[in-house]
Amino acid sequence: MTRRELLTRLLTLATWGALPPALLFASRAQAGAKGAPFGKEWLIAEAERIARQPYAVPDEKLPAWIAKLDWDGYQSIRFRADRSLWRQEKLPFQARLFHLGLFFKRPVKMHEVVDGVATPIAYSPDLFDFTGKVRAGSGSVDGFAGFRIHTQADWERDMFAFLGASYFRAVGGSKQYGLSARGLAIDSGMARAEEFPDFRAFWLERPSAASDSVTIHALLDSPSVAGAYTFTVKPGDTTVMDVDAHLFTRQPIERLGIAPLTSMFQHGENDRRMGDDFRPEIHDSDGLALHTGTGEWIWRPVVNSSYVRVNSFLDDNPRGFGLLQRDRNFDHYQDDGTYYDKRPSLWVEPLGGWGKGSVMLVEIPTKDETFDNLVAFWNPADAVQAGQSLQFAYRLHWGGTPLARPAVAEVVATRTGVGGIPGQKQTVASRKFVIDFKGGKLAGLDHGSKVQPVVSASRGEIRAAAARPFKEIDGWRCNFDLVADGTAPVDLRCYLKDAAGDALTETWLYQWSPV
Repeated sequence: MTRRELLTRLLTLATWGALPPALLFASRAQAGAKGAPFGKEWLIAEAERIARQPYAVPDEKLPAWIAKLDWDGYQSIRFRADRSLWRQEKLPFQARLFHLGLFFKRPVKMHEVVDGVATPIAYSPDLFDFTGKVRAGSGSVDGFAGFRIHTQADWERDMFAFLGASYFRAVGGSKQYGLSARGLAIDSGMARAEEFPDFRAFWLERPSAASDSVTIHALLDSPSVAGAYTFTVKPGDTTVMDVDAHLFTRQPIERLGIAPLTSMFQHGENDRRMGDDFRPEIHDSDGLALHTGTGEWIWRPVVNSSYVRVNSFLDDNPRGFGLLQRDRNFDHYQDDGTYYDKRPSLWVEPLGGWGKGSVMLVEIPTKDETFDNLVAFWNPADAVQAGQSLQFAYRLHWGGTPLARPAVAEVVATRTGVGGIPGQKQTVASRKFVIDFKGGKLAGLDHGSKVQPVVSASRGEIRAAAARPFKEIDGWRCNFDLVADGTAPVDLRCYLKDAAGDALTETWLYQWSPV
């Protein structure tokens, strides 16, 4: 399956939080099922053992009544709320499972862990309500499609969910789903087909009555790698996930993607190429933010490119990166159904040194909002060989405003259009770029403060660069024209500095294609 096919399918089903609340309830561990000792170290050893074996392609053969489920049939299956894991114990979390079928045909094994003992959660049709369009048929069903977790703050709407390959998503205080994360990306954005690792099994640790977090373990497998993952998740206005990943490679991997993020950008104020819609903007994320190992803050607005674009941002021990939804003004979207203004941002905070590598951004053309067309991840500089073991730890922050923010001013808008002076005939073809900065020290500066724009281009000529106070946003606006010298893409860079030469803003990066 290609990235386009998988992401289209996932996004079609992607508004998990918008499905009927009764649709996704789950089971508890079956009485009498045999338990086995379980621990994180055992899972790591198991992943290493599996990686030494030939890859076993998952069996997607399902009973006929499940295999033929269509969209309406799949949606009509109702899970019984009274069988939610941890419901009877009145714990602060409940786990509810996804049924196999439709786009999700690879069975995932589920387990509950209590006091170091893992008990399988067995499938039974008695766990579900089939009073809709579907009747449970005959045939063995060995697993589920995934799961989601609810909290006592809101038993109706889930806080995070794992469903499809190694994809998972979470919400913050807005309870609005948006972009996704993955366990691992392999060869993303390359000319050949991407490899999608699967989470093949999960172990859910039973929380205590006083727990404010839940711990989940997962076994990942693919032709190139096997891995052991531990997620410790603390829901809230910002939902925080600590991720510990141990990877064991079967074969060389040309492009390994650590902490991959997947999102959607159809059009916005900086890119109206596909903007024939009554809504002024349609996107889950409007930019890639970087906090480099040297301490520099970078903002790279994303675009809906007419071709696949892959950019690498070299770094050494990055402090963080993320796909953010900075624009939170409803009037900029005018969407009262999907509420793009409430979509969460997702920030990756490395735990421990990651060494040299690059944050990679892949931008894929899309015609509509049901297709995720953005991918961002960390790609280590060292080549990945067969038989290696790798370990990465990081923290994911899902919420409206990232906890990690620059002390200097941020970019709050990027606009572009025809260059030159309005009303005057252009003598040389040019493109105008307008960048709005807000925050930091800028709010207290006026025309006499000698704020200067620093603008550069990888090719072509920069003209008429200027910066001025922009009282409407309590910030500053910078604009300049670019005269291109050909049809090749141009990399642009801009920030504002004070009279002493100190940066007043984060660094704005942009890639513009003349054609």
